[in-house]
Amino acid sequence: MHRPAQRKRQLRSRLLVCAAAVPAILVAGCSSDSGSDSGSDGAKKDSGAKASASAKAGDKPASVEKAAYAKLPEPCEVLSKKTLDDLVPKAKDKSGKAGTSSDTALRGSCSWDSLDNNGVDGSQFRWLRVSLMRFESDSSLGSGAKRAQDSFAKQVADAQATKDAKSVKAEPVQGVGEQATLVRYDLKKDKDTFKQQTFVTRVENAVITVDFNGAGLAGDKAPDAGKLGKDAQKAAKEAVDAVVAANGGGGGGKASPGASEKPKADDSKPADSKADDSKSEDKKSDDSKSDDSKTDDKKKSSGSKS
Repeated sequence: MHRPAQRKRQLRSRLLVCAAAVPAILVAGCSSDSGSDSGSDGAKKDSGAKASASAKAGDKPASVEKAAYAKLPEPCEVLSKKTLDDLVPKAKDKSGKAGTSSDTALRGSCSWDSLDNNGVDGSQFRWLRVSLMRFESDSSLGSGAKRAQDSFAKQVADAQATKDAKSVKAEPVQGVGEQATLVRYDLKKDKDTFKQQTFVTRVENAVITVDFNGAGLAGDKAPDAGKLGKDAQKAAKEAVDAVVAANGGGGGGKASPGASEKPKADDSKPADSKADDSKSEDKKSDDSKSDDSKTDDKKKSSGSKS
């Protein structure tokens, strides 16, 4: 009679224990999940912050030095009247013909041509062109000077690779700008041989190219290539001077490092030695004053006695 009732009470006790245990398990499970999610969110935030910092660091443009020259002179005004008279003596228009340019602040050119017609005795032809290019500093492309160096090398290479050019020679030249190369070759057109001189030079972030050629037409003798080369160099140097002057500098382009520095006054002596010298000079001055004072006293004494 008592056993069934006892079993019921035992079963009911077990159910109550299990029921009491379920919320604890659920709470424990939720607490565990919540902790896991919290950790995941924290990791995501840290990762996102690092990614954002990396992105900002990557987006920051690399600093490049400011370009030295901010403007170009008028291409048709870079050569003096005397130079034009020497190189293109019979030019119809000494003011020159300006080339077309989409941005005259960065590039420009001017050309002149001359024909000294001597009838049956032949004629002398000359053609001259001055081209100017300026490069701005750019964080993605590099400094203006570096970009100008690349352009300088390309101009020289292009001149050497001229189609149908014969007897091509290239030689570096000192004393014009910071880099300079003269490329010379012969080019035959309509049975006449043209002596071409391409003088390329760079000063800071500007590149100047002088193209100068000459030919003897109608049986006249060909001009001397050496003289043409010197004339092209002369024109290039004037163009460099004009670029420098247009940006507030003096003529002659940029000198080699240290070339324009004035000699310093006897820096071979150490600072202490110079200080001693100064003291010695002061002492001499004091002694001189003392001697003068003694002399004056003697004169006064002599005058008193007399």
